[in-house]
Amino acid sequence: MRVAWLLPFALLSGCSTGVQPAPELVEVKVPVPVPCKAVAPAVPAFAVDSLALDAPIDQQMKVLRAERLQRIGYERELMAALEACR
Repeated sequence: MRVAWLLPFALLSGCSTGVQPAPELVEVKVPVPVPCKAVAPAVPAFAVDSLALDAPIDQQMKVLRAERLQRIGYERELMAALEACR
């Protein structure tokens, strides 16, 4: 008999819950990786590679300066190829 008076409260508590809202669609934009199609630049023949070991110092410095400019140009080509992939 003690449980009988709890029955109406249990039935009413089922009515107090609200109606669940319908699920909504959410659009999520996810970046998709794509393969890089940039061609790597060819490695140039650097000026130091053709320098003789017993070359005079002035010729060595001249060739080293030329190689530095070659390397700067090659690095710029590499950076451009890398930027094309981003």
